[in-house]
Amino acid sequence: MSTPEEKKALRARLVEERLNLPDRLRRSALLQQVMRIWLVGRPDTVIGAYWPIKGEFDPLPALHRWKEDGELLDEPQLRRIALPVVDKLHKTLQFHAWHPGCPMEEDAYGIPKPKDTEVVVPTLLFVPCVGYGPGGFRLGYGGGFYDRTLARLQPRPFTVGLGFTTGYLDELAPEPHDVPLDAILNDNGVVWPV
Repeated sequence: MSTPEEKKALRARLVEERLNLPDRLRRSALLQQVMRIWLVGRPDTVIGAYWPIKGEFDPLPALHRWKEDGELLDEPQLRRIALPVVDKLHKTLQFHAWHPGCPMEEDAYGIPKPKDTEVVVPTLLFVPCVGYGPGGFRLGYGGGFYDRTLARLQPRPFTVGLGFTTGYLDELAPEPHDVPLDAILNDNGVVWPV
């Protein structure tokens, strides 16, 4: 198992590589397609995602298309997208309804969040990956927000990690508290389950 210092250095290296991808737009377009195809036929009506930071893949365009597709299909239940809002007291996340153009404000970490929108509970949650490896395990930023949130959310949403192929870590060793994601998608397709 890696030391905290080694993990911190690994995170910094992976973020730096992601920020300097020369073909980021091409990779992003590919992952948008993978997401859109993967979502076809999913029964979810509330999907949680994230506001991209530090060169992360942006899932919001694909989710906006997913929402619009539901409206075009005249589905009886409105599809909704949610973004996380940090609960500072419990160091967990709540999910608030989001749509393009909704009022936003920065959270304590400088990340945009929906302002004064309804709290919703996603049945599917897209999670950003700094890195990811075999068995569906992910390397995040080390704050534990997603781990604590997933431990308390009932029912637990289906979790899907999103990242570029450059974030794959063949020898990523999970820690005892790590819970594997249900699926991982990258710009080449479905990475987990294989």
